[in-house]
Amino acid sequence: MAIVKPGPRMTELLAKSGHLDYDIARAAQGELAKALTLPLRQGVLKGDIVTDIYNPIPFLPGVNVEFPLDLLAPGTERDFVAYTIPAMGRIPERHVDGDFVMVATYEVASSIDFALKYARDARWDVVKRALEVLEGSFVRKMNTDGWRVIIAGGVGRNLVTYDDAGTAGLFTKRLVELMKNIMRRNAGGNSNSVNRGKLTRLYVSPEALGDVRSWQLSEVDDFTRREIFISEDWGLTRLFGVELRDIDELGVGQEFQNYFTTNLGGTLPGSKTELVVGLDLSKDDSFVMPVRQEIEIYEDPTFHRQRRAGYYGYGEHGFACLDSRRILLGAL
Repeated sequence: MAIVKPGPRMTELLAKSGHLDYDIARAAQGELAKALTLPLRQGVLKGDIVTDIYNPIPFLPGVNVEFPLDLLAPGTERDFVAYTIPAMGRIPERHVDGDFVMVATYEVASSIDFALKYARDARWDVVKRALEVLEGSFVRKMNTDGWRVIIAGGVGRNLVTYDDAGTAGLFTKRLVELMKNIMRRNAGGNSNSVNRGKLTRLYVSPEALGDVRSWQLSEVDDFTRREIFISEDWGLTRLFGVELRDIDELGVGQEFQNYFTTNLGGTLPGSKTELVVGLDLSKDDSFVMPVRQEIEIYEDPTFHRQRRAGYYGYGEHGFACLDSRRILLGAL
Protein backbone atom coordinates (compact mmCIF):
# COMPACT_ATOMS: atom_id res chain seq x y z
CA MET A 1 0.00 0.00 0.00
CA ALA A 2 1.41 3.35 -1.08
CA ILE A 3 -0.43 5.36 1.60
CA VAL A 4 1.85 7.34 3.91
CA LYS A 5 1.26 9.42 7.00
CA PRO A 6 -1.02 12.31 5.97
CA GLY A 7 -0.21 15.98 6.09
CA PRO A 8 -2.35 18.67 7.79
CA ARG A 9 -4.67 18.96 4.78
CA MET A 10 -5.50 15.24 4.68
CA THR A 11 -5.90 15.12 8.45
CA GLU A 12 -8.36 17.99 8.25
CA LEU A 13 -10.35 16.25 5.49
CA LEU A 14 -10.47 13.03 7.47
CA ALA A 15 -11.75 14.81 10.59
CA LYS A 16 -14.37 16.71 8.58
CA SER A 17 -15.59 13.49 6.96
CA GLY A 18 -16.84 12.47 10.42
CA HIS A 19 -18.64 15.78 11.04
CA LEU A 20 -22.21 15.70 12.39
CA ASP A 21 -23.30 18.11 9.66
CA TYR A 22 -24.20 15.96 6.66
CA ASP A 23 -23.21 18.54 4.04
CA ILE A 24 -19.78 19.14 5.59
CA ALA A 25 -19.16 15.41 5.98
CA ARG A 26 -20.30 14.66 2.41
CA ALA A 27 -18.05 17.31 0.87
CA ALA A 28 -15.04 16.15 2.88
CA GLN A 29 -15.67 12.49 2.02
CA GLY A 30 -15.79 13.37 -1.67
CA GLU A 31 -12.45 15.17 -1.50
CA LEU A 32 -10.95 12.36 0.55
CA ALA A 33 -12.12 9.76 -1.99
CA LYS A 34 -10.35 11.64 -4.79
CA ALA A 35 -7.17 11.89 -2.74
CA LEU A 36 -7.21 8.16 -1.96
CA THR A 37 -7.76 6.99 -5.56
CA LEU A 38 -4.13 7.35 -6.69
CA PRO A 39 -2.41 5.49 -3.82
CA LEU A 40 -5.02 2.73 -3.94
CA ARG A 41 -4.60 2.35 -7.71
CA GLN A 42 -0.82 2.22 -7.31
CA GLY A 43 -1.15 -0.36 -4.57
CA VAL A 44 -3.38 -2.56 -6.72
CA LEU A 45 -1.03 -2.41 -9.68
CA LYS A 46 2.01 -3.26 -7.55
CA GLY A 47 0.50 -5.76 -5.16
CA ASP A 48 -0.73 -8.60 -7.36
CA ILE A 49 0.76 -11.53 -9.29
CA VAL A 50 -0.60 -10.77 -12.76
CA THR A 51 0.52 -7.29 -13.83
CA ASP A 52 4.08 -8.45 -14.47
CA ILE A 53 2.62 -11.09 -16.80
CA TYR A 54 -0.11 -9.15 -18.61
CA ASN A 55 0.39 -6.04 -20.68
CA PRO A 56 -2.23 -3.40 -19.67
CA ILE A 57 -3.60 -1.61 -22.74
CA PRO A 58 -5.98 1.36 -22.30
CA PHE A 59 -9.08 1.61 -24.51
CA LEU A 60 -11.40 4.56 -24.94
CA PRO A 61 -15.17 4.15 -24.40
CA GLY A 62 -16.95 2.77 -27.46
CA VAL A 63 -13.80 1.35 -29.08
CA ASN A 64 -13.93 -2.35 -29.95
CA VAL A 65 -11.42 -4.34 -27.93
CA GLU A 66 -9.91 -6.47 -30.66
CA PHE A 67 -6.40 -7.70 -31.36
CA PRO A 68 -5.45 -8.54 -34.96
CA LEU A 69 -3.41 -11.72 -35.12
CA ASP A 70 -1.99 -10.95 -38.56
CA LEU A 71 0.07 -8.17 -36.97
CA LEU A 72 1.64 -10.62 -34.52
CA ALA A 73 2.71 -13.20 -37.08
CA PRO A 74 1.63 -12.59 -40.69
CA GLY A 75 0.52 -15.75 -42.44
CA THR A 76 0.32 -17.86 -39.28
CA GLU A 77 -2.93 -16.59 -37.77
CA ARG A 78 -4.43 -20.10 -37.85
CA ASP A 79 -1.67 -21.37 -35.54
CA PHE A 80 -2.88 -19.16 -32.70
CA VAL A 81 -5.29 -20.49 -30.05
CA ALA A 82 -6.51 -17.67 -27.82
CA TYR A 83 -8.33 -17.66 -24.47
CA THR A 84 -10.44 -14.88 -23.00
CA ILE A 85 -12.88 -14.45 -20.10
CA PRO A 86 -16.32 -13.79 -21.65
CA ALA A 87 -17.76 -12.24 -18.48
CA MET A 88 -17.00 -11.87 -14.79
CA GLY A 89 -16.88 -15.24 -13.04
CA ARG A 90 -17.11 -17.26 -16.27
CA ILE A 91 -14.73 -20.03 -17.35
CA PRO A 92 -12.34 -18.77 -20.05
CA GLU A 93 -13.36 -19.47 -23.65
CA ARG A 94 -11.23 -20.79 -26.48
CA HIS A 95 -10.91 -18.98 -29.83
CA VAL A 96 -9.45 -21.04 -32.66
CA ASP A 97 -10.27 -19.19 -35.87
CA GLY A 98 -10.35 -15.71 -37.34
CA ASP A 99 -7.74 -13.08 -38.02
CA PHE A 100 -8.48 -11.19 -34.81
CA VAL A 101 -9.67 -11.85 -31.26
CA MET A 102 -12.38 -9.84 -29.56
CA VAL A 103 -11.78 -9.45 -25.81
CA ALA A 104 -14.67 -8.79 -23.46
CA THR A 105 -14.20 -6.35 -20.59
CA TYR A 106 -16.26 -6.33 -17.39
CA GLU A 107 -16.68 -4.17 -14.32
CA VAL A 108 -15.19 -5.09 -10.96
CA ALA A 109 -16.26 -3.30 -7.81
CA SER A 110 -15.70 -3.40 -4.06
CA SER A 111 -16.54 -1.31 -0.99
CA ILE A 112 -15.57 -0.73 2.63
CA ASP A 113 -17.01 1.20 5.55
CA PHE A 114 -16.02 2.09 9.11
CA ALA A 115 -17.44 4.01 12.08
CA LEU A 116 -17.54 7.80 11.64
CA LYS A 117 -15.94 8.29 15.04
CA TYR A 118 -12.62 7.07 13.60
CA ALA A 119 -12.81 9.70 10.88
CA ARG A 120 -13.86 12.40 13.36
CA ASP A 121 -10.87 11.57 15.57
CA ALA A 122 -8.56 11.51 12.49
CA ARG A 123 -7.63 7.89 13.10
CA TRP A 124 -5.54 7.52 9.98
CA ASP A 125 -4.36 4.07 11.04
CA VAL A 126 -7.94 2.79 10.84
CA VAL A 127 -8.55 4.39 7.44
CA LYS A 128 -5.28 3.00 6.10
CA ARG A 129 -6.21 -0.50 7.23
CA ALA A 130 -9.67 -0.17 5.65
CA LEU A 131 -8.09 0.81 2.34
CA GLU A 132 -5.71 -2.14 2.54
CA VAL A 133 -8.74 -4.42 2.81
CA LEU A 134 -10.36 -2.64 -0.15
CA GLU A 135 -7.16 -2.99 -2.14
CA GLY A 136 -6.93 -6.68 -1.24
CA SER A 137 -10.37 -7.40 -2.70
CA PHE A 138 -9.37 -5.89 -6.06
CA VAL A 139 -6.03 -7.69 -6.03
CA ARG A 140 -7.62 -11.07 -5.36
CA LYS A 141 -10.11 -10.62 -8.20
CA MET A 142 -7.38 -9.66 -10.66
CA ASN A 143 -5.21 -12.58 -9.56
CA THR A 144 -8.05 -15.05 -9.96
CA ASP A 145 -9.22 -13.89 -13.39
CA GLY A 146 -5.76 -13.46 -14.89
CA TRP A 147 -4.55 -16.84 -13.72
CA ARG A 148 -7.73 -18.62 -14.79
CA VAL A 149 -6.99 -17.54 -18.35
CA ILE A 150 -3.42 -18.84 -18.03
CA ILE A 151 -4.44 -22.20 -16.60
CA ALA A 152 -7.24 -22.64 -19.16
CA GLY A 153 -4.76 -21.94 -21.95
CA GLY A 154 -2.42 -24.57 -20.53
CA VAL A 155 -5.18 -27.16 -20.21
CA GLY A 156 -6.31 -26.48 -23.78
CA ARG A 157 -2.91 -27.54 -25.10
CA ASN A 158 -3.43 -31.04 -23.63
CA LEU A 159 0.26 -31.15 -22.80
CA VAL A 160 1.64 -31.71 -19.29
CA THR A 161 5.39 -32.17 -18.84
CA TYR A 162 6.82 -34.25 -15.99
CA ASP A 163 10.01 -35.93 -14.87
CA ASP A 164 9.23 -39.65 -15.06
CA ALA A 165 12.35 -40.43 -13.03
CA GLY A 166 11.52 -37.98 -10.26
CA THR A 167 9.75 -38.76 -6.99
CA ALA A 168 6.12 -37.62 -6.95
CA GLY A 169 5.81 -34.14 -5.46
CA LEU A 170 9.56 -33.45 -5.67
CA PHE A 171 10.86 -30.47 -7.67
CA THR A 172 13.80 -31.55 -9.84
CA LYS A 173 16.26 -29.85 -12.15
CA ARG A 174 15.36 -32.30 -14.89
CA LEU A 175 11.76 -31.04 -14.92
CA VAL A 176 13.00 -27.53 -15.73
CA GLU A 177 15.17 -28.82 -18.55
CA LEU A 178 12.33 -30.95 -19.95
CA MET A 179 9.92 -28.01 -19.89
CA LYS A 180 12.48 -25.80 -21.65
CA ASN A 181 12.79 -28.32 -24.48
CA ILE A 182 9.04 -29.01 -24.75
CA MET A 183 8.27 -25.28 -24.82
CA ARG A 184 10.79 -24.81 -27.61
CA ARG A 185 9.66 -27.73 -29.74
CA ASN A 186 5.97 -26.91 -29.49
CA ALA A 187 6.14 -23.14 -29.93
CA GLY A 188 6.05 -23.14 -33.74
CA GLY A 189 8.68 -22.03 -36.23
CA ASN A 190 12.21 -23.36 -36.24
CA SER A 191 15.55 -22.69 -34.58
CA ASN A 192 16.06 -19.41 -36.43
CA SER A 193 12.54 -18.01 -36.06
CA VAL A 194 12.44 -14.45 -34.72
CA ASN A 195 9.60 -15.19 -32.29
CA ARG A 196 10.93 -18.58 -31.24
CA GLY A 197 9.21 -19.65 -28.03
CA LYS A 198 11.23 -20.33 -24.89
CA LEU A 199 10.57 -20.95 -21.22
CA THR A 200 11.40 -17.80 -19.26
CA ARG A 201 9.49 -18.19 -15.99
CA LEU A 202 8.33 -21.13 -13.90
CA TYR A 203 5.68 -20.89 -11.17
CA VAL A 204 5.62 -23.54 -8.43
CA SER A 205 4.27 -23.94 -4.91
CA PRO A 206 6.33 -22.80 -1.89
CA GLU A 207 6.64 -26.45 -0.86
CA ALA A 208 8.04 -27.44 -4.25
CA LEU A 209 10.57 -24.65 -4.23
CA GLY A 210 11.52 -25.69 -0.71
CA ASP A 211 12.77 -28.97 -2.20
CA VAL A 212 15.78 -27.01 -3.43
CA ARG A 213 17.09 -27.04 0.14
CA SER A 214 17.35 -30.82 0.06
CA TRP A 215 19.35 -31.08 -3.17
CA GLN A 216 22.44 -33.22 -2.65
CA LEU A 217 26.05 -32.55 -3.62
CA SER A 218 25.54 -34.71 -6.70
CA GLU A 219 22.92 -32.21 -7.93
CA VAL A 220 24.49 -28.83 -7.09
CA ASP A 221 28.00 -27.73 -6.16
CA ASP A 222 29.06 -26.86 -2.62
CA PHE A 223 29.08 -23.10 -3.25
CA THR A 224 25.47 -23.13 -4.46
CA ARG A 225 24.41 -25.36 -1.56
CA ARG A 226 25.99 -22.89 0.88
CA GLU A 227 24.17 -19.93 -0.73
CA ILE A 228 20.88 -21.79 -0.43
CA PHE A 229 21.61 -22.73 3.17
CA ILE A 230 22.47 -19.24 4.46
CA SER A 231 19.87 -17.27 2.50
CA GLU A 232 16.89 -15.72 4.28
CA ASP A 233 14.42 -17.14 1.81
CA TRP A 234 15.30 -20.07 -0.42
CA GLY A 235 18.42 -18.70 -2.14
CA LEU A 236 17.72 -19.49 -5.81
CA THR A 237 16.03 -17.24 -8.36
CA ARG A 238 17.09 -18.76 -11.69
CA LEU A 239 17.81 -22.25 -12.96
CA PHE A 240 19.13 -22.87 -16.48
CA GLY A 241 18.19 -19.29 -17.32
CA VAL A 242 14.58 -19.77 -16.15
CA GLU A 243 13.25 -17.47 -13.43
CA LEU A 244 11.63 -19.37 -10.54
CA ARG A 245 8.60 -17.94 -8.71
CA ASP A 246 6.70 -19.51 -5.83
CA ILE A 247 3.06 -18.52 -5.30
CA ASP A 248 0.76 -19.63 -2.50
CA GLU A 249 -2.11 -20.46 -4.85
CA LEU A 250 -0.24 -23.44 -6.33
CA GLY A 251 0.14 -26.71 -4.44
CA VAL A 252 -2.00 -29.64 -3.33
CA GLY A 253 -5.46 -28.42 -2.32
CA GLN A 254 -4.71 -24.80 -3.25
CA GLU A 255 -6.85 -22.42 -5.33
CA PHE A 256 -5.22 -22.66 -8.75
CA GLN A 257 -4.65 -26.40 -8.63
CA ASN A 258 -8.27 -26.95 -7.54
CA TYR A 259 -9.43 -24.81 -10.46
CA PHE A 260 -7.27 -26.91 -12.80
CA THR A 261 -8.82 -30.18 -11.65
CA THR A 262 -12.37 -29.26 -10.57
CA ASN A 263 -13.42 -26.50 -12.98
CA LEU A 264 -11.36 -27.35 -16.06
CA GLY A 265 -11.23 -31.12 -15.70
CA GLY A 266 -7.44 -31.23 -15.84
CA THR A 267 -5.54 -34.31 -14.70
CA LEU A 268 -1.98 -34.87 -13.55
CA PRO A 269 -0.07 -37.78 -15.11
CA GLY A 270 0.68 -40.95 -13.18
CA SER A 271 1.39 -40.43 -9.48
CA LYS A 272 2.23 -36.75 -9.80
CA THR A 273 0.56 -34.51 -7.21
CA GLU A 274 1.39 -30.86 -7.96
CA LEU A 275 0.79 -28.51 -10.86
CA VAL A 276 3.54 -26.23 -12.20
CA VAL A 277 3.05 -23.45 -14.73
CA GLY A 278 5.68 -22.36 -17.24
CA LEU A 279 5.38 -19.14 -19.27
CA ASP A 280 7.17 -17.60 -22.21
CA LEU A 281 7.44 -13.89 -21.39
CA SER A 282 10.24 -13.14 -23.84
CA LYS A 283 7.68 -11.13 -25.85
CA ASP A 284 4.77 -9.02 -24.60
CA ASP A 285 2.49 -9.93 -27.52
CA SER A 286 0.36 -12.65 -25.96
CA PHE A 287 -0.84 -11.80 -22.44
CA VAL A 288 -2.95 -8.66 -22.68
CA MET A 289 -5.17 -6.81 -20.22
CA PRO A 290 -7.45 -4.29 -21.96
CA VAL A 291 -8.46 -1.52 -19.53
CA ARG A 292 -11.54 0.61 -20.21
CA GLN A 293 -11.70 2.19 -16.75
CA GLU A 294 -8.95 2.34 -14.17
CA ILE A 295 -9.98 1.92 -10.55
CA GLU A 296 -11.67 5.01 -9.10
CA ILE A 297 -12.79 5.57 -5.49
CA TYR A 298 -16.03 7.35 -4.50
CA GLU A 299 -17.74 8.20 -1.23
CA ASP A 300 -20.95 6.39 -0.29
CA PRO A 301 -23.35 8.94 1.28
CA THR A 302 -25.91 6.32 2.33
CA PHE A 303 -23.85 5.31 5.38
CA HIS A 304 -23.94 8.70 7.14
CA ARG A 305 -27.32 7.96 8.73
CA GLN A 306 -25.77 4.87 10.34
CA ARG A 307 -22.85 6.96 11.64
CA ARG A 308 -20.45 5.20 9.31
CA ALA A 309 -18.19 6.35 6.47
CA GLY A 310 -18.35 4.28 3.31
CA TYR A 311 -16.19 4.20 0.19
CA TYR A 312 -16.53 2.11 -2.93
CA GLY A 313 -14.48 1.72 -6.08
CA TYR A 314 -14.81 0.17 -9.49
CA GLY A 315 -12.89 -0.38 -12.70
CA GLU A 316 -13.39 -2.21 -15.99
CA HIS A 317 -10.89 -4.54 -17.62
CA GLY A 318 -10.47 -7.96 -19.22
CA PHE A 319 -7.82 -10.65 -19.66
CA ALA A 320 -6.71 -12.57 -22.74
CA CYS A 321 -3.97 -14.92 -23.86
CA LEU A 322 -3.61 -14.45 -27.62
CA ASP A 323 -1.32 -17.45 -28.13
CA SER A 324 -1.62 -20.41 -25.78
CA ARG A 325 1.74 -21.75 -26.98
CA ARG A 326 3.25 -19.26 -24.53
CA ILE A 327 1.94 -21.51 -21.70
CA LEU A 328 3.18 -24.93 -20.67
CA LEU A 329 1.91 -26.93 -17.70
CA GLY A 330 4.09 -29.32 -15.76
CA ALA A 331 3.64 -31.74 -12.87
CA LEU A 332 5.61 -32.82 -9.81
